[in-house]
Amino acid sequence: MSRAEDQQAIALAGLFQAASLVEQIATRGMVPQNSFETSLASLFVTNPDTTEEIYGGVHDLPINLSQGFRGLNELLDKSKAEQNKDVIRYGLSIIHLERKLNKRPDLLQNIGERLDKITQQARYFAEEGTDLKDNPAAFTHPTVVANIASLYQDTLSTFSFRIQVTGEPRHLQNAENAAKIRALLLAGVRAAMLWRQVGGKRWHLLFFKSRLRPSVKLITGRN
Repeated sequence: MSRAEDQQAIALAGLFQAASLVEQIATRGMVPQNSFETSLASLFVTNPDTTEEIYGGVHDLPINLSQGFRGLNELLDKSKAEQNKDVIRYGLSIIHLERKLNKRPDLLQNIGERLDKITQQARYFAEEGTDLKDNPAAFTHPTVVANIASLYQDTLSTFSFRIQVTGEPRHLQNAENAAKIRALLLAGVRAAMLWRQVGGKRWHLLFFKSRLRPSVKLITGRN
C-alpha cells in the first residue's frame, strides 16, 4: 500500500463524512457535534503539513472521521451501498461539483478570500487566549455557519448543476438546518479537491476499491 492511497482514503472519508452529515440533517435534523466540527474546521486548514492535519491529526483521525470511514466502507461493500444510496449520491455529486469549480479560478479565489474573512469572524467565538486550531467548535457557531452557507450560495450554487438534497420537509425548511447543509456541502467540495490533489480520480472508485480497503483498515486501526 502507498502513502498516496492512504491520503486518498483520508480525503474520501472527509468527503463521505460531509455527505453523511448532510443526509442526517435532512432526515433527522441533527448530527454528532464532533463530526460536524471536524468537517467545517477542515475548510480553514489551508497550509497543512500532512493530509491528516486537515482533520485533526493522526491520533484523532479515526474518531474525527469515524462517520466518513463508515461511509467509505459502505461504498466499498456492495451489500451496504444500496442501504445508503443518498449518501453515495451526495458524495458523487460533490465530486462532480468540484470538477466544475476547478475550472473557475475566479470563484476559487473568491472562496479563498471569503474563508479568510470568516476565519477572522470565528475568532470571536473561540475561547479567549486559545488558537482556532484547538477550537473547532468556533466554526460551528450559527453565525459562522450562516456565513459559510452564504459563501456556498454565492459561488457553487451559481452552477447549473445542483445537488438535490432529499429528506423530511420540516428539517429541510428549517433555516439553520439549510445553512448547515450548505456549509457541509462546501466542506465536501474541499475534501473532493483534496482527493484530486493527492491523485484521486472518479474511475478509481469503480476499479480501485480493493486498493482503498487496506488504507481504511490501517488508518481506522490507529490509536
